[in-house]
Amino acid sequence: MGKRRCVPPLEPKLAAGCCGVKKPKLSGSGTHSHGNQSTTVPGSSSGPLQNHQHVDGSSGRENVSDLTLGPGNSPITRMNPASGALSPLPRPNGTANTTKNLVVTAEMCCYCFDVLYCHLYGFPQPRLPRFTNDPYPLFVTWKTGRDKRLRGCIGTFSAMNLHSGLREYTLTSALKDSRFPPLTREELPKLFCSVSLLTNFEDASDYLDWEVGVHGIRIEFINEKGVKRTATYLPEVAKEQDWDQIQTIDSLLRKGGFKAPITSEFRKTIKLTRAKPKCYELCSDDPVI
Repeated sequence: MGKRRCVPPLEPKLAAGCCGVKKPKLSGSGTHSHGNQSTTVPGSSSGPLQNHQHVDGSSGRENVSDLTLGPGNSPITRMNPASGALSPLPRPNGTANTTKNLVVTAEMCCYCFDVLYCHLYGFPQPRLPRFTNDPYPLFVTWKTGRDKRLRGCIGTFSAMNLHSGLREYTLTSALKDSRFPPLTREELPKLFCSVSLLTNFEDASDYLDWEVGVHGIRIEFINEKGVKRTATYLPEVAKEQDWDQIQTIDSLLRKGGFKAPITSEFRKTIKLTRAKPKCYELCSDDPVI
């Protein structure tokens, strides 16, 4: 049968950020009070992730081959760099799993690559996929290069139908993540995409009622101007940065725009929601079985 490959991805958009930044130092003083102690929040970076795996609460991506799309409803094709010839690239079969225990599938990542590719090259958007269209909170993450540097990660804790939700957040995360410039055509061969679906939402009893590396967390807080703000991290962020709970919370507060000193008393005012994501990672050069 030969290998079937996804079409490479598009550029980033803006919504509720989820991942740590690409090895930048956190803004602000870098040291926040923790009761009578001070806690240093380390700079954020994206550690290496395993490629093309099912993982709970994990994400990443990388290398690809030269791919292209035909106009209109033409099939996806793969370009042979040596001959310049185009060959039809069959789409992967969908997996119509409609259970609430849904495991994210490779086709979801392929769909994100298709959406991004069509956008960057000005083609009509791809046909609707055949995987379930059930509503889920979701995140789309892009990484690039051998070291899988973060290039965009945005999603929503509000449930969205997967077809429209993945289409929207594919472009949002690729083109409008304010931490990064928009993705370009030239980056397509180096991209990794991961889709995370969030399940088992729970209101935490306090800001420490969650587990590093297990839960994705969203915090709500009132900033120094009296405005309600939110910020979100997927589970791998704290684990990759080797942060403890306090460091993760303080990083989220800074990410959410909180400028004032962070005290133990202020942390107690945070409302925290936790969830356990199901995630699939796909490299733009991975075969789709």
